[in-house]
Amino acid sequence: MKRKFADRRGWERILDKRYAAADTVREGFEGRVALIEFLNVREPLWKDYGDLPICLVDKGYQWLQHFPDHGSYALTTMFDDRGEVIQWYIDICDGVGEDGGIPWLDDLYLDLVVLPSGETKILDAEELDEALKTGAIDRKTHSRAWEELKRISQAVKRGEFCLLEKAREDRAMLSSRLRHV
Repeated sequence: MKRKFADRRGWERILDKRYAAADTVREGFEGRVALIEFLNVREPLWKDYGDLPICLVDKGYQWLQHFPDHGSYALTTMFDDRGEVIQWYIDICDGVGEDGGIPWLDDLYLDLVVLPSGETKILDAEELDEALKTGAIDRKTHSRAWEELKRISQAVKRGEFCLLEKAREDRAMLSSRLRHV
């Protein structure tokens, strides 16, 4: 498993960034929310889902991340330089925590992407299966990852995954707190 920090420390693609985080309690969510703004990048990051390449990181882009106190996921809402949502990226994780005020997640390989069109995509299932095969995770953890992904996917389809709708509000709340890191 790979530990990922909200401030994206060590990511060489990022040359300059600003960051802010806050504890948040609201109906349907209790945890830490973090916002990172990419001021300068070595090169943009593109993802191709088969039909259309999508830029995920470039100058002026922001990622808003939700780390729930209770749950086996972390949500990243990716915004372009105009403030439009590019995608919601849900990491299924083995746990979340905090180190020196910076939230982190232990990535459990499996991911769910929700596009603004409502289309969803499951990513990295083969990485989860490979982790089971190599003994990096056990069968119980493998099953738990799939159960969490299915639970979240069903909530998204029913319109009950409230964080998707709250992302703009949380981004606005943290924007004024952004500082160079």
